Amino acid sequence: MSDKKTARLILEDGTQFEGYSFGAETSVSGEVVFNTAMTGYPESLTDPSYSGQILVSTYPLIGNYGVPQFTEQDGLLRFFESDRIHIRALVVSDYSFEHSHWNASESLGQWLKDNGVPGIWGVDTRRITKIIRERGVMLGKLAEFVDPNKENLAALVSTKQVETYGNGKYRIVLVDCGCKYNIVRCLTKRNATVIRVPWDYDFTQIDYDGVMLSNGPGDPQQCGATIANIRKAIALGKPIFGICLGNQLLSIAAGATTFKLKYGHRSHNQPALMVGTDRAVITSQNHGFAVDTTTLDEGWEPYFVNLNDGTSEGIRHRTKPFFSVQFHPEASGGPVDTEFLFDDFIQNIEKCRK
Repeated sequence: MSDKKTARLILEDGTQFEGYSFGAETSVSGEVVFNTAMTGYPESLTDPSYSGQILVSTYPLIGNYGVPQFTEQDGLLRFFESDRIHIRALVVSDYSFEHSHWNASESLGQWLKDNGVPGIWGVDTRRITKIIRERGVMLGKLAEFVDPNKENLAALVSTKQVETYGNGKYRIVLVDCGCKYNIVRCLTKRNATVIRVPWDYDFTQIDYDGVMLSNGPGDPQQCGATIANIRKAIALGKPIFGICLGNQLLSIAAGATTFKLKYGHRSHNQPALMVGTDRAVITSQNHGFAVDTTTLDEGWEPYFVNLNDGTSEGIRHRTKPFFSVQFHPEASGGPVDTEFLFDDFIQNIEKCRK
């Protein structure tokens, strides 16, 4: 291409990668993370958990199937995980300027441009990934460094008002700290009415059968209001299910502490073991913080553990209907090994309603 415009990614340690611009031509900064998925970039880019982050795709070819149609189903965009792009920038090895798919509405580059998000291609994403794996999470920039973890990112991506989806048998409060649409889908297809509330909303005043604590970005310690409401919900005794950030928030409410991972878990193929069994599952993950389960209050126990590094992948209460997982059982697109946890949540609700 004769009209290629150069772009440069600069890491916090001074390492520089020169490539070519696609998408919006603007300067940004954020936390550099990587994703190992071979497909599913429309879902990843609209995942609120990536808010404030510069996303590096380890799969070399991105953009070949364009961007899906922006059609709605049951009030949600069918092929996306929220209503907008949340990443600060996208970094890929090889961008496909020619896309082909029966459901494509536009190119990935045009979609990024429409949303003011820059992209860089033609860089060695394997080398970037190796640097992050060796040295830990790093900031990156096309401007001055800004650490997104100092912001309350959950508040930035959360809904601003109460919204309701479905008309099912079970009334479930979804605490939105940056929830993915597929959480709503997984609940409504299980005969639930989903009441989506802002991150700091006192949902304990609502008549509900169960509480879903969503995924989301950032440091869980920034969500003090959410943690306080979770403690109220624990006292009420109705079923609680947390995912990703929701796992960390439930854990903090249960007395545990959290810590920043060296480079985070951001891939679609992390193996996790159900504690006390020989059952292993393949999971999708996207988080930079983890829970120290040794600090949990009495009555709580580990639920899943990561088979790669031994970190916690979930907690549960020994006698009460509370559990949470660090991975994404609603993963879109995939894997779906752990979608059964939504069935377990509904079964807990059924038992409590009797």
